[in-house]
Amino acid sequence: MSKGLLHHIEIYVSDLKRSIDFWGWYLEELGYQPFQKWEGGQSWKIGDTYIVFVQTEERFLDIPYHRCRTGLNHLAFHADSRQDVDDMTKKLKDKGITILYPEQHPFAGGDDHYAVYFEDPDRIKVELVAP
Repeated sequence: MSKGLLHHIEIYVSDLKRSIDFWGWYLEELGYQPFQKWEGGQSWKIGDTYIVFVQTEERFLDIPYHRCRTGLNHLAFHADSRQDVDDMTKKLKDKGITILYPEQHPFAGGDDHYAVYFEDPDRIKVELVAP
């Protein structure tokens, strides 16, 4: 373990099944393995880091998430190459997942930033970035 690396991230979601369907395949494509599973949540792990998705309690579902409010804006993951980003972009499109900023894709982050951007079911922005 290395000091300062993220240990885990826990994200509350509005519909656990929908989020597991979305995140499960994506994280496993990136090399994560299923880690923990219980009635109200599920996690995936890579190395010493894991990501947890937990069902939001009914009483807190009245105000939906929006990435432009205070809090999490997006999660960015490393890709192995530009080809890795291109392959994932195709898989996302094949699954009917909307690619954000299509006019600038894959350079929406700038001329030296090769990435694909998309949203999870709760509209959390996700990014896959080439080295």
